[in-house]
Amino acid sequence: MANIKSAIKRVKVTEKQNLRNRIVTSQYKTAVKKFDKALESGDEALVNETYTNAVSMADKAAAKGVIHKNVADRKKAQLAKKLAAK
Repeated sequence: MANIKSAIKRVKVTEKQNLRNRIVTSQYKTAVKKFDKALESGDEALVNETYTNAVSMADKAAAKGVIHKNVADRKKAQLAKKLAAK
């Protein structure tokens, strides 16, 4: 553990940021998994709802800097491609 006051503060801030990033990443991944599961079920209303949620979560994660904007765009394109193929 750090002895300097500013270093101690940085450790605390980093822990908070790390926790937030893990939460956002988890929500994003869960939304994508729910979309994949909905595609398998075949329920069109559920598929559209989960697709919208997954795209929204990807945008939010990119806006918060948890994932890169290009990663979010790539994932959204993959989801749209799956949606169109069903």
